[in-house]
Amino acid sequence: MSIKLYGYWRSTSTYRVRIALNLKQIDYEYVPVHLLENGGAQHASAYKRINPSELVPCLVDDDADIILNQSLSIIEYLDERFTTGSPLLPAHALERARVRGLSQDIACDIQPLGNLRVLNQLRETFSADQDAINRWTAHWIETGLGGIETRLQTQAGKYCFDFDVTMADVCLVPQVYNAIRFGVDISKYPLIAKITENCEQLEAFQKAHPQNQIDAVS
Repeated sequence: MSIKLYGYWRSTSTYRVRIALNLKQIDYEYVPVHLLENGGAQHASAYKRINPSELVPCLVDDDADIILNQSLSIIEYLDERFTTGSPLLPAHALERARVRGLSQDIACDIQPLGNLRVLNQLRETFSADQDAINRWTAHWIETGLGGIETRLQTQAGKYCFDFDVTMADVCLVPQVYNAIRFGVDISKYPLIAKITENCEQLEAFQKAHPQNQIDAVS
């Protein structure tokens, strides 16, 4: 199998890529990278040779002799290289820009503030306890989702952009999963909640869910 995805079951960035691979109907090998055990497998020398950033996800395409990190870069690469399954970006340039913008609202502005290494820094350097860390993460998720909810009022249909699943939905669903994990009340965002519900009825999203991964912990 030429495609390998290195990731962690609960990583929302990895979750995005799993959804994309499923939507594109691409067979791949999932290689777990445990972020917590023994100081974190992402810091091991074997993994650092693959991804010097020491983060997940990382995608290896042996046929193309390429290694990619950054989930949005991986998703766009998969969409451009493979014609199978559903396109994840619209054909029209303006619509593509809108999809990328919403995807980046999540991947660049919300998710990094709840990343493991950020939370560890809060704990280790600023002596934040778990309650403070949860409140920190929930604050930034709520701030970001509030803006997205407003934006969706002018563009959403069944999914974030009308009636086709796009990269924006691929990013939104994992972020909602993370929001719930940190105690955010998703009912405050009815459009986001409905879009997530619609996406989660699709097999590609169900198969990608963290609890359905081989490295999942209950």
